[in-house]
Amino acid sequence: MAKELDKEFLEFLIKALVDNPKDVEVDRKVDEMGVLLSLKVNPEDMGQIIGREGATAKAIRNLVRIVGLKNHARVNLKIEEPEGGRAPRATEEKKPSEEIDNLSL
Repeated sequence: MAKELDKEFLEFLIKALVDNPKDVEVDRKVDEMGVLLSLKVNPEDMGQIIGREGATAKAIRNLVRIVGLKNHARVNLKIEEPEGGRAPRATEEKKPSEEIDNLSL
């Protein structure tokens, strides 16, 4: 059980961050390179996991590596992209000046 502390820690951390904790899935694989944790979340929660310019994802990776070091294992995190690619972004509203430029008189 002690060997799966990294998986349990990641699940706990991610479920605390996302809006849909029931959709969080963590898969753990061990090979000669170390431990690979694959994370799947609801497409709506991807922004919360990645963060601005990837800062949150980088911090999560650092924390998981630290947990791995304490257990004498090399741990990497792979964030799985949801099926169908990225979630569509909300359409940006046009500025009033752009609307005036697009009018044909």
